[in-house]
Amino acid sequence: MAEVITMPRLSDTMTEGKVSKWHKKVGDSVKEGDVLAEIETDKAVQDFESEVNGTLLYIGTEEGGSSPVDSVLAIIGEAGEDISALKGGNANAGVAGKPEEKKTEEKPTSVEQANAEIPAGVEVITMPRLSDTMTEGKVAKWHKNIGDAVKEGDILAEIETDKAVQDFEAEVKGILLYQSVEEGGSSPVDTILAIIGPEGTDVSGIVAGGGKKPSTASNQQTAEKPTETKTADQPKASASSADRIAISPLARKIAEEKGINVHDVKGSGENGRIVKKDIEGFTPNTAQVAEKSTAAPVAATMAPAMNFVQGEDSETTNSQVRNIIAKRLAESKFSAPHYYLMVEINMDKAIEARKEINSLPDTKISFNDMVIKATAMALRKHPQVNSSWAGDKIIHHGNINVGVAVAIPDGLVVPVLKNADQMNYNQIASSVKDMAGRAKSKGLKANEMEGSTFSVSNLGMFGIETFTSIINQPNSAILSVGAIIEKPIVKNGQIVVGNTMKLSLACDHRVVDGATGAQFLQTLRTYLEQPLTLLL
Repeated sequence: MAEVITMPRLSDTMTEGKVSKWHKKVGDSVKEGDVLAEIETDKAVQDFESEVNGTLLYIGTEEGGSSPVDSVLAIIGEAGEDISALKGGNANAGVAGKPEEKKTEEKPTSVEQANAEIPAGVEVITMPRLSDTMTEGKVAKWHKNIGDAVKEGDILAEIETDKAVQDFEAEVKGILLYQSVEEGGSSPVDTILAIIGPEGTDVSGIVAGGGKKPSTASNQQTAEKPTETKTADQPKASASSADRIAISPLARKIAEEKGINVHDVKGSGENGRIVKKDIEGFTPNTAQVAEKSTAAPVAATMAPAMNFVQGEDSETTNSQVRNIIAKRLAESKFSAPHYYLMVEINMDKAIEARKEINSLPDTKISFNDMVIKATAMALRKHPQVNSSWAGDKIIHHGNINVGVAVAIPDGLVVPVLKNADQMNYNQIASSVKDMAGRAKSKGLKANEMEGSTFSVSNLGMFGIETFTSIINQPNSAILSVGAIIEKPIVKNGQIVVGNTMKLSLACDHRVVDGATGAQFLQTLRTYLEQPLTLLL
């Protein structure tokens, strides 16, 4: 009997999934454990394995398409089996009868229905949802013009979301026939962004209908061209595939941005294919860290200079990043009851420890790296600080993911170090430099800024001695790090010259009580004033 495979819920916040790539075609034999598809959630791209044996009889969502959680993703059964009653919106579609048929007419989900509405060989590219909070996207730059040839993996455009600017890759071949938004323009998620297909295809009907079926003449005009295009491209693809490593185009681009040698990465995809998550989860060795030592530091960049004319006011249109920062920080400040704890740390031994560590070959860490490491270890001992408020409950996070605030011209982004408590100094230094550098060049991916459980903001490099920060929700606390100041201190009853650094901890009183926050700072102070305790 045929099995209905539904769109899985791969994260707690996932409401729909996007099929990045199908690893099986209709008619292919499927075994339990085979990778059916790569599913892009609101946080990452994950391989989705089959749990049954049989033949893939139906695909409910094409590559690049999205569908809600629990809707029909695929159907697996015996070859030739009648599955017409199972193609609706859920596993009980065959019983639902006419109401389900009506739903299918209004919102097609199958390959057959999509082909009925759009000419063969033509692909409608919609504005992607690149983050869980994104409702519309702004085209920062088009990399292809109308009439240009497009190959799978080519960068079509740079899309500015509410969090960052991301490259958007083409997943199909053809000619760019239509662009719905000019550079600098915006459109809602899931509306038409571009149309790719055979050269000369009339897409006016598709545009007018918002993706609906164009005229019959248009269908006839394109009937033979897709086959010709595919045939022409086929030899070219097979000639190069034998020479290159098995890696997705997006994973290759991310590897190039990070300076990662793909031959050092172990692929988790089908047949050892390297996918995006393999690159993002790759930890460089010390030799690779040395190569990256010249990467951009964590220090924030200054905003671009404004044109100033005496006596004249000027305006700057808010970017989406700036708008979402304003919205999120206002929500945090007015919804979470903040309170602040401050402590002064003697950094003399930390300074000595850093000198010794940096004397090792291929090693260069900053004080910020030391603070991040000490913070992660302190969170391990005080899990309540590593928690989030969720209305009627508190979520105690199993992983320690430290967000590091980085200033960019448009505002502020917070790339995340996943499992920071398990990282050594070299790994922290390399990751922070890499992500901070890409943040300033708008090269961060959405999933690299999601999932933080605690945040650190450092303005010490600007000479700021002490400050307080607004909590980066859903975190329940954020640490503000000031400058290391040389000043007179009392030591063993004597006034001597010492080096101190002030830390400020902003806490959400709904989650972190005052005594809990104070105990966390005491542990953090011990780790920084006695660096050897981090090794215990």
